[in-house]
Amino acid sequence: MLDANLKNQLKAYLEKVTQPFEIAASLDDGAKSQELLGLLQDIASLSDKITLTTDGQDARTPSFAINRPGEETGVVFAGIPMGHEFTSLVLALLQVGGHPPKTSQETLDQIKALDGEMRFETYYSLSCQNCPDVVQALNLMAIFNPNVQHVAIDGALFQDEVEAREIMSVPSVYLNGKPFDQGRMTIEQILAKVDTGAAERDAKKLSEKAAFDSLIIGGGPAGASAAIYSARKGINTGVAAERFGGQVSDTLGIENFISVSHTEGPKLVAALEQHVNDYEVDVMNLQRATGFKAAETEGGLHEVTFESGATLKSKTLILATGARWREMNVPGEQEYRNKGVAYCPHCDGPLFKG
Repeated sequence: MLDANLKNQLKAYLEKVTQPFEIAASLDDGAKSQELLGLLQDIASLSDKITLTTDGQDARTPSFAINRPGEETGVVFAGIPMGHEFTSLVLALLQVGGHPPKTSQETLDQIKALDGEMRFETYYSLSCQNCPDVVQALNLMAIFNPNVQHVAIDGALFQDEVEAREIMSVPSVYLNGKPFDQGRMTIEQILAKVDTGAAERDAKKLSEKAAFDSLIIGGGPAGASAAIYSARKGINTGVAAERFGGQVSDTLGIENFISVSHTEGPKLVAALEQHVNDYEVDVMNLQRATGFKAAETEGGLHEVTFESGATLKSKTLILATGARWREMNVPGEQEYRNKGVAYCPHCDGPLFKG
C-alpha cells in the first residue's frame, strides 16, 4: 500500500512513539477493506509498539480504531485516510502512542475539563485541504478527554450516509447525531462552541487588558504587516481577529504573492504567524469586532467592542478587516447553504461521485 519512500518517512515518525497501542480494524469482504488492511499491515510492520487486530466491531466497514491497551481513545477512521488526511492519521498514531502534541498547555487543560459525553462525526473528502484541521482537532480532543469520541468518515465511501443526512459540503461535523458545524475550524473555535463558559472567561480577560498603543482589527496579510511594522518600532501592539490569516487560510493555491512563484494558503498563513510571533505582538483570535467608540479628546483612548462582550482600548486603531468569499446574493442562497448550495467542487465533489 505504501511505497518505500513513504514507509521510511513514517518509520522515522513512529520512532517517537513511547507507549504501545492497538489498531482494531472492522473489515468486510470488499476491495476497500482489503486496501485498508494492506495500509494497516504496512503501518504495523514499522513499529514493535503497534499491534494490529481485525476483530473490530464497528458497523461502518472499512474502518479502524486506534486504542491504548485496555483503553478506547475514541479515535476512529471510517475509510482509508490517504490524500490530505494521511497527516491526520500520522498525528493520531503519534499522539495515541504518547508523543506530545504541538498544542498549548492551556488548550489541553481546557480539553480535559470538558464535561458531558460528546460523540463527534466528521465527513471529509480526501481532496479537501480544510478537512484535516477539523479531523486533527477533534482527534486531539478524543485522545485527551475520555468523554469525547470522534469518527472521521470519508464521505465518498459512505455515500448512503451522506445522502441520508443531506450533506452537501465538507468538512461537515455532527455532535451526538445532530449537525454541529461546517467548514474549516480550529481547535480554539471548536472549544469555544462546546465550552459554554469559555467565551465569557475570554471576554473578561480581554477587557482587563491594559490599553494598547496600536490595536489592529483583522489578522490577514495586511493586519500581520501592520503588526510587524508597529511592533518592531517598539510600539505596544495588539491584533484582534476572528481568525488569524483570514480568507487566505482557505486559499489552496497562491500564485500572485510577490517573490513567491507558488505557495498554499495555510503555508503562507503559518509563515505570517511565525513572523508576527518574532515580535511582542498580542494576538487575540476568535474576536469579531462589532463597533468602536472614538476617543473624546485628542490623545485619548479609542474603545472597540466585540461580539463576545469584550472591550479593548488603544491610542491608535488600524482597521485591516480584509475580505470574504463573494456570494451571489440570490434568493434561497442562505437558506440552502450546504443543503444544495455548495462552494467548492474540489472539496465537495467526491460527495457526489457518480
